[in-house]
Amino acid sequence: MKIATYNVNGVNGRLPVLLRWLGEAEPDIVILQELKASQEKFPRVELAKLGYQAIWHGQKSWNGVAILSRVGEIHETRRGLPDDPDPMQSRYIEAAVNGILICGLYLPNGNPRPGPKFDYKLRWLDRLIEHAATLFETGLPVLLAGDFNVIPTERDVCKPERWREDALFAPEVRDAFVQLTSQGWTDALRAVHLDETIYTFWDYFRNAYARNAGLRIDHLLLSPMLAGRLVDAQVDIHVRGWEKSSDHAPVWVMLSDEPLHTRKRAKPRHLAA
Repeated sequence: MKIATYNVNGVNGRLPVLLRWLGEAEPDIVILQELKASQEKFPRVELAKLGYQAIWHGQKSWNGVAILSRVGEIHETRRGLPDDPDPMQSRYIEAAVNGILICGLYLPNGNPRPGPKFDYKLRWLDRLIEHAATLFETGLPVLLAGDFNVIPTERDVCKPERWREDALFAPEVRDAFVQLTSQGWTDALRAVHLDETIYTFWDYFRNAYARNAGLRIDHLLLSPMLAGRLVDAQVDIHVRGWEKSSDHAPVWVMLSDEPLHTRKRAKPRHLAA
């Protein structure tokens, strides 16, 4: 099963890019962020033509998250975090899809720092950590995915010295991400690309994409049941180079149908009955 997360940066304005990528990559489940569309303006019909059903939590002009599936019904379990510090902002959606609990999130940017927006980001992270712990303790196959607006380490950003004062790289934010992953979640992209330079976002300014001056802020975190099924994790970097594309690229994981360590190996031909 192929599961992707993609900050589309405007689902209607960049719909041709989204549809092109869906047709090319053929992900089974997709988590979208930054829809920038009210509930009634979500392009449900266009996505259905490609075989995707969807649920979404829209917000006019800002934020917005969605889950798409072409591998079965989407059973919504939650929209908005428990004790959400600002429930008017559409930043979290959760649903059971094909045996996996999918949690799609768009974490606040937090700039400028210090200030109210940064304080809101920290409060939102606290609520996410608490809810993630509850989900983790169920032992179910759970995936937390989306635009976290967190640069976890120096290797996840080009020229980290330029980001010292930014809310995406603040010590409090990075510590919170460590607190989250320390619950037992596997950072899928980093698990596959241990020490590699790999980014998911490139600013529109200063020719960042061409220079590969990027950030890794889009993450897929796997519970142990899913981590044992991890086959691959990649970034569709080329999509960022398409005309009128988002400043993010799609990120995806490939999961096997069963834990890799429990798969039965085929017998050598000379031993086969």
